[in-house]
Amino acid sequence: MIKNTAPNPVKLKLADSEKITINLGFVDLGHVDLLVAEGFYSNRTDFIRTAIRNQLGTHSEAVKQVVARKMLVLGLQHFSADDLRAVQAANQTLQIRVLGLVTIAHDVSPELALATIASLEVLGALQASPAVKTALANRLR
Repeated sequence: MIKNTAPNPVKLKLADSEKITINLGFVDLGHVDLLVAEGFYSNRTDFIRTAIRNQLGTHSEAVKQVVARKMLVLGLQHFSADDLRAVQAANQTLQIRVLGLVTIAHDVSPELALATIASLEVLGALQASPAVKTALANRLR
């Protein structure tokens, strides 16, 4: 009997959130902890997410206007190596403007990224290989 010793292909999981760190005064933190202890929120993270969503809701009209004015793509935008090769074959370059998440596939080389991405403005998060991020650093706004 022959055993298959080939490694299993690695499945990349797309993160559905970005971790941030905040500094909060002791009194404010105490207020948050009190609301959690009293059952208003399940934990500190639940409180913070709710507060952020409430603030975003308060400013939603202003956000919509800025998104339209700056011609931002709202949400997720993914670029594969095939996508960028098609751009390159058409002798074009991209000006990427996204409010949300930009992902550049791990098989995209730094050279291909440089040849096809003229500028990159991301309000949110950029997921790409370290080499591609380094190559595009001076084009990132």
